[in-house]
Amino acid sequence: MTNKAFIRTVGKMALAAAISAISISAIAGVVLDRVEKTKQLVVTVSAKWPPHAFLNDKHELAGFDIDAANEIAKRMGVKVKFETPDFKLVTGGHWNNRWDLAVFSITPTKARARNINFPAIYYYSSYVFVVHKDSKAKTREDLKNVTFGVEGDTTADDYMHHAMQLDMSTVPPFKYLDFTPKMITYKSSMLPFEDLRLGDGVRIGAVIAEKATAENAIKHGYPVKMIPNDTAFLEPVAIVTDKGDPEFDKKIATVVDSMKKDGTLKAISEKWYGADYTQATPQ
Repeated sequence: MTNKAFIRTVGKMALAAAISAISISAIAGVVLDRVEKTKQLVVTVSAKWPPHAFLNDKHELAGFDIDAANEIAKRMGVKVKFETPDFKLVTGGHWNNRWDLAVFSITPTKARARNINFPAIYYYSSYVFVVHKDSKAKTREDLKNVTFGVEGDTTADDYMHHAMQLDMSTVPPFKYLDFTPKMITYKSSMLPFEDLRLGDGVRIGAVIAEKATAENAIKHGYPVKMIPNDTAFLEPVAIVTDKGDPEFDKKIATVVDSMKKDGTLKAISEKWYGADYTQATPQ
């Protein structure tokens, strides 16, 4: 290769690198730039997961996640637009600018981290064992011969399969069941409760669910009860963003941190859960 050819080659490589750097820089702030320009934050939430997020009697979205999302938007100086896509569409990433943020009570796992980012932990959730009110079960050992109802593709599902994907440095120690449970999986968190309410062992004999979900079911008249003094595990729950905008992630992390420091997030938690779920302690 001649000196001139070498110089031309190096020049082309430098130009390509510069263009690549410019492109990455442009992409890096695209979400934050759009939110600030449109003054709107498009947030995905559930519409059927009380008390996290649900449609109230006025057919309006309500719940902990809704209040948390509204507060995030308020501190960013923008308005919220809520959307309620399927859970798997959110955790699968590649949102293609359809949404900006997910306040969807999503647990950060190693598998999900390949597709989405978790810029901020905003609360912790205890999972418990739930049985029909007529059940004689008093401990987890009494559940060896019953069929469990479990929401599929969740950390509860992973727990029942002894295959948790959590970052164990972020959660307190826990114990798996010392037996292989029989299970039926469901597409939402409340469907197992619908089967359990039919009677002890009619379709299922137990449910593993978030304590907040179980308490909400009891509050609304479901004939169920929790196995006392037994937390299956405690998991962190994160705000979620799509890949590609570290500036936006940093902004969200800063906003959520401010909500923790001034007690706002704690107040929202106590409003919906009756306790402070923002701390990594069993509820």
